[in-house]
Amino acid sequence: MERIRVLVAKPGLDGHDRGARVVARALRDAGMEVIYTGLRQTPEDIAEAAVQEDVQVVGLSILSGAHNTLVPRVLEQLRARGAGNVLFLVGGIIPEEDVEFLKSAGVHAVFGPGTSTDDIVEFIKSHVKG
Repeated sequence: MERIRVLVAKPGLDGHDRGARVVARALRDAGMEVIYTGLRQTPEDIAEAAVQEDVQVVGLSILSGAHNTLVPRVLEQLRARGAGNVLFLVGGIIPEEDVEFLKSAGVHAVFGPGTSTDDIVEFIKSHVKG
């Protein structure tokens, strides 16, 4: 069986990546292949990396409060590159009132602080056919 390929990215100016690294490690420990792009990525960088790495899942970690701007831009860039069908996840500090907007933009799930990494692993496994 082919391993699930996941891109974990930190868009914008947010310089805190501990959560992204914890999630990336948990996904790797669960048998997934994880590509971590590092800090301060542009939407274009993230979309291009997703296409180049041929991932099935893109996960953004956002703590900066810029999610309502950055998430639609990343989704737009993915669609422009023919990768709009990836499972698209967002984690971080996302106010409850913004979750519906993000989902209407194309986000499949939003994981807030305190989410178990097991829950993230199971969500991905249940939504990606490996």
